[in-house]
Amino acid sequence: MSRDVQERESEFVDRLVHINRVAKVVKGGRRFGFAALVVVGDQKGRVGFGHGKAREVPEAIRKATEQAKRQMIRVPLRDARTLHHDVAGRHGAGKVILRAAVPGTGIIAGGPMRAVFETLGINDIVAKSQGTANPYNMVRATFDALKRVDSPRSVAARRGLKVSELQARRGEAAAAEA
Repeated sequence: MSRDVQERESEFVDRLVHINRVAKVVKGGRRFGFAALVVVGDQKGRVGFGHGKAREVPEAIRKATEQAKRQMIRVPLRDARTLHHDVAGRHGAGKVILRAAVPGTGIIAGGPMRAVFETLGINDIVAKSQGTANPYNMVRATFDALKRVDSPRSVAARRGLKVSELQARRGEAAAAEA
């Protein structure tokens, strides 16, 4: 393995979210297999998840990690610590609500979602999971929500405005409510 490849590999942080042992009943008894759910991120706004299955745990984790690195998404972050706005996502019965938080809040989220935020590089967020405790659906719902996050720059470009105009309008709306 060349040095460039090793440096690229080491920039990612991976978290094992869940291991599931499954049994196949055969003539001689049971055959065990393992399924692993892994989240991989660079802690700078890129994150991906993978699902690997194999007869041995390390092999399942390796397969899941490779899949996660192939399926990474980029999420725009505010001040490299939280989301730009509140967002909801769902997958199957799983529904998650992600709320941007002030500095010092920390990561307030349940297990599988916490792993996603830690690898993504978010330091301040409040998240709530509803509908399912299944880690696969919870991670997929979290990714659905993260895909919906927009940066002020992309919103301004879509509306044909400057970012400063967009921010000024937000200030006016807050003053009008008060």
